[in-house]
Amino acid sequence: MDRRDDAAKGFSVKALLIAALMTTLAINAAAEPVRLSPIIQKNIVKLKETAAKSDLGFEITRDLVRDVGPRMAGTEAEARARAWALAKFRSLGFTARVEPFKTNMWRRTHESARLVAPFSAPLTIATLGNSAPTPEGGIEAEVVRFADLAALEAAKPESIEGKIVFLDEKMARSQDGSTYGVAVVKRRRCPILARERKAAACLIRTVGTSPQRVANTGNITSRESRIIPAAALSNPDSDELAYLLSKGPVRVRLDIGVETQADAPSGNVIAEIRGREKPSEVVLLGAHLDSWDITPGAHDDATGVGTMMAVAKLIADLPGSPKRTIRIVLFGSEETGLIGGMAYAREHKDELKDHVLASESDFGGETLWRMRTKFGPAAAGYARAMQAAVADLNIPLGDPPAAGESEVGLLAAQGVPVFDLDADGTNYFDVHHTPNDVISSVDPAALRQNVAAYATLAYIAAESDWDFRAK
Repeated sequence: MDRRDDAAKGFSVKALLIAALMTTLAINAAAEPVRLSPIIQKNIVKLKETAAKSDLGFEITRDLVRDVGPRMAGTEAEARARAWALAKFRSLGFTARVEPFKTNMWRRTHESARLVAPFSAPLTIATLGNSAPTPEGGIEAEVVRFADLAALEAAKPESIEGKIVFLDEKMARSQDGSTYGVAVVKRRRCPILARERKAAACLIRTVGTSPQRVANTGNITSRESRIIPAAALSNPDSDELAYLLSKGPVRVRLDIGVETQADAPSGNVIAEIRGREKPSEVVLLGAHLDSWDITPGAHDDATGVGTMMAVAKLIADLPGSPKRTIRIVLFGSEETGLIGGMAYAREHKDELKDHVLASESDFGGETLWRMRTKFGPAAAGYARAMQAAVADLNIPLGDPPAAGESEVGLLAAQGVPVFDLDADGTNYFDVHHTPNDVISSVDPAALRQNVAAYATLAYIAAESDWDFRAK
């Protein structure tokens, strides 16, 4: 190594030391208490007081569920939802617009399953999104059970060929929804593994926790999997099928019809409170407008829509607009693969650097129990100040760092700071993606807390000059 190498090495070490020192100083500076301005303190008190007395969020949720109903992406029903959203924003005093995009439409036309041996009985199923149809008139085949994905992966093709694969993994409850991330893998993998082994179809124990005879639908992400019919089976039916299989051979009849359309119309509905001083800087609040075709989607995600529309109304009713723009985005085509989120990111790619903060409500409208953030290291003090502002709503600051719900997660991956307000998911998967996700499952008091919390945090971000990206 010559002197130039030594010098370069010395410069590199010095640069690293300086960078480490600056980071430490920035974090220590952020550790100092961050105080809210008097105007912010006054207005967040007003926001929370108004939210505590208003059921606007619940009323909007109810109207979307009952007046529009199921809203499958790319269908006429989703188009009605966009028209409903535009009209609802207008009634609240906003000018809203649609940013259109194309999506691939899939929906079931019919579905049925029946046990035919050792005796005849109906089974409760929900066809999985992007499933292939069965041949005309359906299929009847022997069922082969696998306790988990590992067993299916190890299975010899000759033991499966021509049969209906039944993957019997159970899903546990969890407050944070982490068990869904584990359980949903079978929904994505079973159709692929079964197809590779020349199975006739795939049945999975539902990715849900309800003890009732109800099955949770959901998307199969791989386009390959459309080659094979696939459906979820309710928990009680899965129990009975497993019992019968322990006694001997079982045969099932499956009949699934689907309709598809490439390049179907969809779109994101957008409304804004324009910032009075920094209109190009955006605080984004999101939810998704679509639902599955078998459910009116009260918790997934009409509560998110109702929450964000009510938040916008509460903040707009304050005297004067906040410094930064607050943008409400009701994404289309979320259930079929975050298509609306990707369309937004493309359309606004040059503006993302000016998105100062983003959040989305897409985990139901139950009571919020935790706040998480993904800010720059020098912005840690802002996270603590924001949490302190919602501490009276019983929302502590927690770990791990926020990732951003659904579409906002795509923005977080591109560097946009985000915060997550985590709803209690203990019972969420009893109704998630099922016909039972109806307005009677929504608690108005929980929605009042949701509206108060999102309004408080969005207003703080929009009225302050804080840099949530601070290095």
